[in-house]
Amino acid sequence: MTDYILGKSIIVTGAGSGFGKLLSEKAAAAGACVTCTDINAQGIEQVVDAITKAGGTALAVVADVSDIDAMKAMAAKAVAAYGRIDVIVNNAGVMPLAFYADHENAIGNWHRCIDINLKGVLNGIVSVYDQMIEQGEGHVINVSSIYSHHPVAGSGVYQATKIGVRYLSESLRVEAQGKIKVTVIRPTGVPGTGLGAGMVDPHALVGIAGQNTPQYVGEMREMMAGTLAPELTDSNDIRNIALDPGIIAENILYAINQPMGVSIGDMTIRTAGEHFIL
Repeated sequence: MTDYILGKSIIVTGAGSGFGKLLSEKAAAAGACVTCTDINAQGIEQVVDAITKAGGTALAVVADVSDIDAMKAMAAKAVAAYGRIDVIVNNAGVMPLAFYADHENAIGNWHRCIDINLKGVLNGIVSVYDQMIEQGEGHVINVSSIYSHHPVAGSGVYQATKIGVRYLSESLRVEAQGKIKVTVIRPTGVPGTGLGAGMVDPHALVGIAGQNTPQYVGEMREMMAGTLAPELTDSNDIRNIALDPGIIAENILYAINQPMGVSIGDMTIRTAGEHFIL
């Protein structure tokens, strides 16, 4: 297969930790020139240092995705460093699951969720749009969620942002047809990314796990304690319940590693044994 990743200029938001860090490392290892952006300066400096020590090419740019001026400045630095922007992966996100009854504790987290998950994706798109149009080609990859499939209790604000990501993506695909490719990634629950740490009310998982909630919660506790049966986290076992973040990263790289005239428009990535009912 032709290597279409080699030498591409790729921006990854939320690159300072978790999944964004992993994706940045894998993209650089595949030969891309990566612009790692995050609000966490120390985090992205460490990521870039590790990439360059491994022989990869990466640039650290501190930016808050909710700040459009900061995002435009970040994109300009990517162009200054690599001459163009081929891909942006709008990955930065938070997941403050909570019921409306939790509003006193949740409202600040919800507003931040809208700023990062929805405004952040919009700002990511806007920051690269003119450059990609001028180039005549580009690729926007937006990370949504299986929570965007159907509304449930306990995740209204989070779901609204992830549904919004889908709508932003599809409208961009239509408007920029023949100039910008668009891919929407909709992962299932991924314990290894740390996203779940932002939950306001853990009981709000009931909306997505339904009748499987007790089993799911029990197995997640076993996972954290290190006592979970190994086959339940084995990607090669049909009983696997926990998606390896590396699998999502590999699928994003697969979407990037296509001829320019071929677009992988939408991916829902699940485990075969998961407990989510959406």
